[in-house]
Amino acid sequence: SEAEVPRVTAEAAKAAFEAGAAVIVDVRSVDSFVAKHIAGALSIPLTRIEQNPKSVSLDKDQWIITYCT
Repeated sequence: SEAEVPRVTAEAAKAAFEAGAAVIVDVRSVDSFVAKHIAGALSIPLTRIEQNPKSVSLDKDQWIITYCT
């Protein structure tokens, strides 16, 4: 549920990303990603995750931070 999803501030996400402790994943459409995205973010559209979750390979030891806006 949404209550179980931890929230993170932009500052904490930036610090973790810059320290190499996190990966930032943009789950918007490819078109939205191409138009504008956080520098260094990966593009993995939510539709891809929903249709074929096994196609997504991320380091489970890293903090995975997703965004959609």
